[in-house]
Amino acid sequence: MTYENLDRKLINELLDDGRASLRSLADDLDVSVTTVSNHLSDLEEQGIISGYTPKVDYDQIGYDVTAILQLKVEGNALPEVTDRLREQEQMISVYEVTGDHDIIAIGKFNDTDDMNAQIKSLLTDPEIKESNTSVVLNAAVEHEQFGLELEE
Repeated sequence: MTYENLDRKLINELLDDGRASLRSLADDLDVSVTTVSNHLSDLEEQGIISGYTPKVDYDQIGYDVTAILQLKVEGNALPEVTDRLREQEQMISVYEVTGDHDIIAIGKFNDTDDMNAQIKSLLTDPEIKESNTSVVLNAAVEHEQFGLELEE
């Protein structure tokens, strides 16, 4: 038996059901439970799979406002500003980017007052030169992951 594509198939199975048992994964992939366990451990050790978490619909629990913040940062302060943003719980994504801005951060807020307070707090940071905020009206796709193509 060859295990060609087994890791990719295992990842795809977990994307479909992150709570699947080792036994059901083994059955679906037609391998032993030990093989699934070993491959899963390898994927975790390599950092390919870094955890198993629920998908939370923040809108359903009162975080009604999603904002996209575009920030220009003082030259060498980029790592420090990025770290500070990452530490803020409501920032669900923080990216260092190319283009007109240095950082794009996406945050979830209870309401516009909560968002406004967060933005005003950011603007007091002397290392942030400029900001542009967009409020999301409708999330067509959010937090999506995609299955891996199998190698031939």
